[in-house]
Amino acid sequence: MSEITAHHGLLTDIDLHVDDTGGAGRPVVLIHGWPLSGESWAHQVPALEEAGYRVVSYDRRGFGRSDKPRTGYDYDTFSDDLEAVLAALDLRDATLVGFSMGGGEVARYLTRHGSDRVHSVVFAAAVPPYLAKTDDNPEGPLDEETADGMKQGLKDDEKAFYHQFTTDFFSVDGTLAVSEADRAEAERLANQADHHAALKAMEAFATTDFRDDLPNVTVPTLVIHGDSDATVPFEGSGARTHAAIPGSELHVVAGAPHGVNVSHVEEFNRVLLDFLQR
Repeated sequence: MSEITAHHGLLTDIDLHVDDTGGAGRPVVLIHGWPLSGESWAHQVPALEEAGYRVVSYDRRGFGRSDKPRTGYDYDTFSDDLEAVLAALDLRDATLVGFSMGGGEVARYLTRHGSDRVHSVVFAAAVPPYLAKTDDNPEGPLDEETADGMKQGLKDDEKAFYHQFTTDFFSVDGTLAVSEADRAEAERLANQADHHAALKAMEAFATTDFRDDLPNVTVPTLVIHGDSDATVPFEGSGARTHAAIPGSELHVVAGAPHGVNVSHVEEFNRVLLDFLQR
């Protein structure tokens, strides 16, 4: 457990909280979803460590145990923060696993920093290629009314919003697909987020277009997504990402909600480990 400083201009050093299992294994870097933290990978870290990998997770700026500055909630900065983590730990031949909004970091990282440190990548229930439904992106699953409703809900009553959001996050057709304890843990992590950071990061994942980033994903790629994901629907995200990356592998988890790494732990971990071992 350590703090890594991400540098962005004068007087703007930001400390990011990092958990690192250490060891000589090939590194796997876990990038969490909104509005959680690196602790949301609790069901993956032990399995990856037991399989011999060095597992690194970190809290995005503004979330969890990391610093909560007023600025830097855009994907260029998020990907630069990821580079700061990789450089500080001198990680090479790494697999980057981006869950939900974390998939945006993966895509933008390869555009801004290349693949010198990267062995392979995983898009898990991830937001690319472009969530917003616009005239030039009619397949986008997030319409303006829904996006505005989310923003207003977070502004009006943060705690109530996170309770409902984490419920939907883990539900299929209105039925919770995880234990109440797992849902409550996600809500606890969400409540660690800075309010301003959560709003700005929501805007970033809702409006950032990654279509021009995906051609830069030239390393081995796995796309894993639940077919019952109501938060980031598969057809508008994972299916399109898979189609946009030649040679990518696709695994669709039947009956899985957005929080597929918690609801279907055994299948998610098996597919991830199979991919890592190739």
